[in-house]
Amino acid sequence: MARKGKTGSLIKAAIGPGFALLTLLAIAGYAVLGPTGVLAWGEYRAALDERSTQLAKLEEQRAALKNRVDLLDPAGADPDLVGELLRKEGNFVHPDEIIVPLK
Repeated sequence: MARKGKTGSLIKAAIGPGFALLTLLAIAGYAVLGPTGVLAWGEYRAALDERSTQLAKLEEQRAALKNRVDLLDPAGADPDLVGELLRKEGNFVHPDEIIVPLK
């Protein structure tokens, strides 16, 4: 009977540390295999490189648009750009110009 009591108390004493160990293992597994874990770093690095190239392209486009806006400043618009836009968007041409369709 004394043996049975020792086994029961030993099991009861091991439940708390066993639960803590399982919890720590679950947290460690999530840290390694989870969506933000160690194994996902490679994917994040590849996505970061891809986004960096997209950002560089967008910054280049933004600089081109900013230059165009600066050229269209009402205080001193670039005459060449104004003439180009009038011909392109407004279908204005000089009487002596010849229009050659490209399409």
